[in-house]
Amino acid sequence: MREIFTGMPWWVKWIAVPVIAIVVFGGLIATVVGILISLLFKLLLFVAIVGGLVYVVRKFLSSSSSSRGDW
Repeated sequence: MREIFTGMPWWVKWIAVPVIAIVVFGGLIATVVGILISLLFKLLLFVAIVGGLVYVVRKFLSSSSSSRGDW
């Protein structure tokens, strides 16, 4: 790989090649990043819903057990 870039100017290695890679693989990179963000959002939503459910069930059970103790 180094033999290919030996005679080239610095801007070919550090500017042109990365820009070409982003143009060629930009859609793929955007898709992968979008999928990761979507999965992270779904995971956080799942955790929030399960946490809310646990909170509601504990509140309900604690209020029903205290009312049973009044009898």
